[in-house]
Amino acid sequence: MRPIRAACLGTATALATLLACAPVAAAAGVDTDSAPAKGKDRTFTLIGHLAEETYFPVNPGGAPAQGDRAVFRSILFDQDGKQIGETGGTCVTTRVDNGGAEECTVTYNLPGGQLSSQGFVFGFLNPGPPPSFDNGITGGTGEFDRARGQIHADTIAPGTRRFTVDLDH
Repeated sequence: MRPIRAACLGTATALATLLACAPVAAAAGVDTDSAPAKGKDRTFTLIGHLAEETYFPVNPGGAPAQGDRAVFRSILFDQDGKQIGETGGTCVTTRVDNGGAEECTVTYNLPGGQLSSQGFVFGFLNPGPPPSFDNGITGGTGEFDRARGQIHADTIAPGTRRFTVDLDH
């Protein structure tokens, strides 16, 4: 049976995990009143707590397989512990050898808009805590319109990830 991942977040397992289901940042969270204007680079940190995850195996009760899918949702907090949003996404297993690989698509719903991300998580089938990963920011809405950059995710406790969002507007 496949081990359950802490999300994706994000990531991916997200985000995964998500993330299934996420560098330290300068900002204490997403504060749209004091955030730099659109078009400026910035970095901030989010803490994601896995709220729910459902696993859809290709071979129920069997070994992990290409095409296995995880769907997850996490609650997002700023560095002060204030709830500021949520994230949700899916991860699909693309490889089961060498620790496994999955491709994840994750959306972060934040004050001021949404961020979308996509990328691989490697080694999620290995024993131990879910691996760190980096996913690319593929766009966003509102304050995050046309955002680019990356999201780095680290597992900091069971079911909890730290997401460092590095925006290159």
